[in-house]
Amino acid sequence: MHDRPTVDELLRAVETLFDEQLVPSLTGSRQYNSRVAANVIRTVRRELRHEEQKLHDEWAGLDVVLGQANRPNTLHALRIAIAERTGDVSERIRAGDADTGSWRQAVIAHTKDVVRAKLEASNPKWLEADVG
Repeated sequence: MHDRPTVDELLRAVETLFDEQLVPSLTGSRQYNSRVAANVIRTVRRELRHEEQKLHDEWAGLDVVLGQANRPNTLHALRIAIAERTGDVSERIRAGDADTGSWRQAVIAHTKDVVRAKLEASNPKWLEADVG
């Protein structure tokens, strides 16, 4: 692991290259593709900036929906465990457990939180019009 430049600084340098040099100098599909690449880099930067906190928040939401479980110690293991627990929620939804009642409300609240967190990384502009 290097001290400097950080991953964010490296990605920011590429983002700046696209935004300030490539996009203005290109036309047509090359300009469009360069804009897409710059936006991908922005999304990755946002995702990396808050990934650990978002994963912990999602785990806590799953604890509310499914009950407490031991949280894995590494981010890699946490990602895998969240995917598995989300699969458990999906199975219960398919089985009809979320059709009515308090569990339904917990699932809806958790899903809203997860979608909001994903939009914060992928396209925060979509949240500007959020009405709740």
